[in-house]
Amino acid sequence: MVANLYGKDGVLERVARPEMRVPFLLGLVVFLACIFGILTRPTGFLAAVWPANAILLGLLVRLPKSACWQSWVAAAVGYLAADLLTGATLEKAVLLNAANMVGVAAGYQVYKYLPASSVRLQQPLALLHLAVASAIAASVAGLVGGIANPILFGGGVIPGWIFWSTTELVNYISFLPVILSAPKLEGTLPDFSGLLARLRQEKRAPLILLLISCIAGAVVGGPGAIAFPVPALLWCGVVYPVFPTAILTLCIGVWGLVILSNGLGDSSSLQLDVMTLISIRLGISLVALAPIMLSCVTQSRNALLVRLQYLATHDQLTDVLNRNAFREEVSRSLSLGMNGFALLMVDLDHFKSVNDTYGHAAGDTVLVSFVRRVQGTLRPDSLLGRMGGEEFAIMIPNSQIMDAVAEAEKIRQSVCCEPVAAGDGKLVRVTASLGVVAVEHDNAACLDTLLAEADRLCYQAKERGRNRVEHCGAA
Repeated sequence: MVANLYGKDGVLERVARPEMRVPFLLGLVVFLACIFGILTRPTGFLAAVWPANAILLGLLVRLPKSACWQSWVAAAVGYLAADLLTGATLEKAVLLNAANMVGVAAGYQVYKYLPASSVRLQQPLALLHLAVASAIAASVAGLVGGIANPILFGGGVIPGWIFWSTTELVNYISFLPVILSAPKLEGTLPDFSGLLARLRQEKRAPLILLLISCIAGAVVGGPGAIAFPVPALLWCGVVYPVFPTAILTLCIGVWGLVILSNGLGDSSSLQLDVMTLISIRLGISLVALAPIMLSCVTQSRNALLVRLQYLATHDQLTDVLNRNAFREEVSRSLSLGMNGFALLMVDLDHFKSVNDTYGHAAGDTVLVSFVRRVQGTLRPDSLLGRMGGEEFAIMIPNSQIMDAVAEAEKIRQSVCCEPVAAGDGKLVRVTASLGVVAVEHDNAACLDTLLAEADRLCYQAKERGRNRVEHCGAA
């Protein structure tokens, strides 16, 4: 017996193999999610909350390499084990979990043909894709549920399909966004501590309003209690990223199902017929989509604004600050106060002849290579900007004149140390001339004066033979 477990090709040894770890973990997750759902299952009826199917679908979609036959078998074992261990008959376990498996398989087939941006909920259209995939998965599961309903619960086929499908739809739309929008599911655990720290730094008012809304809904009761948190959820969608919004929406969805299962608040005498139950569950699922959609739109807009801001402040060829952005950043740094700083003006020697001899594409390659070499010598707190053409400016904070000259010399040597490979076997040898100005205190001269002085010294270096550094004493 022990040999069968631990010996060669024993059960535990097979599980320990790398290719079996993911299926085993997937089956374990499904088993635990099923146990949670079974605990919410009223006697003789479906579970009020059933996260297993959405979690399985989300993990298979987010981790494509895990969608192997071993994972499907492990998931099926997890489903059956949960039902059998909690007292279900084999017939009931097989029928219930056949519906679960075919629903997940249908949803997975839909997601196989969707772009990665839809999988990660990175665009507003992704919510439409999620709703379609959830509806298809729920409908397919409902087909098996319709067959199982007369056998297990003594109901009709059509009512069973309708109720089963709507129940599945609510669970998919509630749980699936959390799995799909999670920051990271491979390599390491998601950075939940960083997420919580960011939430603490963000506005807390939406969370406070959400909590107050839930308390008010529980106190007031009635069918309208489920809608109480909607305004706060929409506010959360504007303020928070997709993943935190999805978590909050899930919590409110589960809260709504709990309110529903308890007779809608304090109205304990209210008896819900099947169609009312279906209507309320569909309402909960549609409410869950709105704040997540709003968060997707807000995050897409913010990303676009960040991109536009970057394009407005950076040189498109070299990715360093452009002239205006460099001046603004230097001025902002000076306003914060520094214990001396240095300005360097750098100009590539005979760059026009590079374009004339090798072509403008080779000239662009030379500029990009030059910037990378310069960045490799600079301190992290330095600023580098393209002032125009082949002319660049550098600001080194907290630097004295001799330190700045040493930095300039390192830059000069990095540029001329070896030729640049400009494609088609072209090797272009370039040099640079530099002018250095150092300032001992912030208000020694205005920025325009300092830049003009550094530029004058740069041209002085060219007049004295190029490929050299010229500097003046501290201002």
